[in-house]
Amino acid sequence: MTVPRITLHDGTSIPQLGFGVFQVPPEETAATVALALEAGYRHIDTAQMYGNEAGVGQAIKDSALGRDELYITTKLNNGFHRPDDARREIDASLERLGIEQTDLFLIHWPLPTQYDADFVSTWRALIEAQEAGRTRSIGVSNFQPAHLDRIVEETGVVPVVNQVEVHPFFANEDVRAANQRRGVLTEAWSPIAKGAVNDDDTIGEIASLVGRTPAQVTLRWHLQRGDIIFPKSMKAERMRENFEIFDFELDPAHVSALDELDRGEAGRTGPNPDTFDYIP
Repeated sequence: MTVPRITLHDGTSIPQLGFGVFQVPPEETAATVALALEAGYRHIDTAQMYGNEAGVGQAIKDSALGRDELYITTKLNNGFHRPDDARREIDASLERLGIEQTDLFLIHWPLPTQYDADFVSTWRALIEAQEAGRTRSIGVSNFQPAHLDRIVEETGVVPVVNQVEVHPFFANEDVRAANQRRGVLTEAWSPIAKGAVNDDDTIGEIASLVGRTPAQVTLRWHLQRGDIIFPKSMKAERMRENFEIFDFELDPAHVSALDELDRGEAGRTGPNPDTFDYIP
């Protein structure tokens, strides 16, 4: 199966389905990513905070795939927002990954209550990295509409993506709308709500009707909304299952039924970006 690619506003393109390595133990990352590559994944999403960039790099090195066949994303850790730290750590990520250039580099969290609320200078450091060829594209993660507006208004540079929590129970529509206004694509982390979709009656009924699993139905919902997704699993069978979502479509009634599961803020499973202040 061929994963669709979506064109970003900077002229590059990104596979709409990727493989996420959040919470994959560092010592198991190379083998896990190798399984994902065997299953057909070519877009790998990691982060400095995950502590497993080196494992991703080892999997890249061990694979028979050319660098141009892979799309590699990583993210700046929260402790490195000061520009000099950011510049140094961008280079450190490249070294750990064993590559000369990432396809996409993100600010992981805006941290508006830290660093005197200065995430703009951090964004400028990523702009510099892109201009220097250290990364093809730059974006953000967990940015609220006000955060997004601020970096664009103060630098004139629009992120290509904003990676945020999105799933049927927390559709995060305000952020998705803000992204769309700016031409920013939405990447959905926790796309199956940490597995909670498997226990939802509505999703289960739709899954039975279309002959798919609840996870497949949910991932297909994301695709049809235009989200970029990267479900994580350490099991080869589940990796393949999550990949097999391009040979069916949900009808509009089924999409609407999933839309109606949105609980607003009560459905959020991760930290609120307006208050999250963790610095490792």
